[in-house]
Amino acid sequence: MRVVVLVKATEESEAGVMPSTELIEAMGEYNAELVKAGIMQAGEGLHPTSSGKRVIFDGNGREVIDGPFGVTNELVAGFWIWEVKDMDEAVEWVKRCPNPMLSRSEVEIRPAFEYEDFGDAITPEQIEREERMREEIGGR
Repeated sequence: MRVVVLVKATEESEAGVMPSTELIEAMGEYNAELVKAGIMQAGEGLHPTSSGKRVIFDGNGREVIDGPFGVTNELVAGFWIWEVKDMDEAVEWVKRCPNPMLSRSEVEIRPAFEYEDFGDAITPEQIEREERMREEIGGR
């Protein structure tokens, strides 16, 4: 099962406050454990939303909005993509994580869709195309 683990933003992360050397070291050690266990597929911290943009879709129209954006605890400051056996394993790994922020923080775990989740709406040809793209991405 693939999951996306979302590190929620805090007032400090949105203000651009960088982590301490100690936190960077602790997170590096934690990430190394994830890699060694074969769980981590990707992971990155994100700049504050003041550096970002949003694109609003309305039919054929597109509107671009400059950051910063809304309510801090609804924003994402970083993420991992993991391959785990189930949600319980993902929760256990998150519980081992150093606090990723300087203050109280929140981490959300969400399952990624798998082909079977789409039922008959996805064709074998579409699955084949997706697999080819995944191979191409992994080959870089």
